[in-house]
Order: sequence, then structure tokens, then C-alpha cells
Amino acid sequence: MGNNVLSIDKISKIFLTTAQKTLEASTGQEVKFSSTIQKIPKVSMKPDLTCFVQFDGDYIGLVILNFSAEAAFEVYKKYMLMMGMPKDELATSISSPEVADTIGELTNQLMGQLIRDVEEAYDLNAVIGQPKALTLNSAITLVIDAYYAENRRLSLKIGNYSFRIEIAMEHTEFVDI
Repeated sequence: MGNNVLSIDKISKIFLTTAQKTLEASTGQEVKFSSTIQKIPKVSMKPDLTCFVQFDGDYIGLVILNFSAEAAFEVYKKYMLMMGMPKDELATSISSPEVADTIGELTNQLMGQLIRDVEEAYDLNAVIGQPKALTLNSAITLVIDAYYAENRRLSLKIGNYSFRIEIAMEHTEFVDI
């Protein structure tokens, strides 16, 4: 008999290491993650800057990255400096469209790598939609269109700033055969 594990827990573990490697490479900053994955009742987009993206295929779900203004601006600044942008040409506030665009681009990179890592580990494939990043004043709850969804929260830290990744997926199990 195979060993059954909820797919969201497997994907969450992969996401932590994928996010760490991808963000460290693109920002030049150390990224740490909590060794605890939280099971949560729902996923929400939360202030100050959030980015969400759906994925669909052999497994379906939704990923949300939630940043405080300071964390989002730090990620933006470090990413742009690593890309070679002069410091004096950087945006000066989180309300600048360049900050949301950068978080959207990083989310796209993270999701692309996650899809490749899951395919390599489980021979399952999915495609991602276009990430949408926006600034918010209050939280907005999102629900995926699935009979029963599992939800997880991953806590990460870049430099001195914490941010969260929330994942909602249809209830599925990866069964080792």
C-alpha cells in the first residue's frame, strides 16, 4: 500500500526551499523560513502589498504573497539593484507601480520554479496564470473553486522583514506507488 500525504503539504515544503533559493539569487539577501507550516481556515490578500496567482493542471490552487510596505520595498530595492539599476533611479514609495510590477515578476519567477520542482519530484504538471500585484488598505479573502480546499501559510524573512505565502489547493493526496 502506498503512503498518502496531502499534496498541499508536499508542495508547501517544496515552496519554502524554492522561494528561499529564488529570492536569494534575485535579491542577494539571505532568506530564512519558519520550520512550521500553518494550516489555516482561509487565504487572504493582506496589506500593504499582495500578489496572487492561480495554477491549474494535474493539481489546482491559488498562491498569495503578502508583504508589509517595508518588506515589499526592501525586496523591490534589492532586486532592482541586483539587476543593475542605479540607486538614484529607484522608486521612492510602495505606491510606485514599479514596486508592484517587481513583486509580480518575482512571483512569476517563484511559481515557474515551483511548477518545475513539483514536476521533477512527482511527474505532475500545472500552468500558472498571470500574477496580479496590488496595494491594499484592508484584507480580502479569496476562495478557489473546488469542492474542498486545503489552506496553508508559510512564513519567511528577508533581511529584517517578514512576509507570508498563503496557498489554497483542492483537497488531493499524492500517493506513492
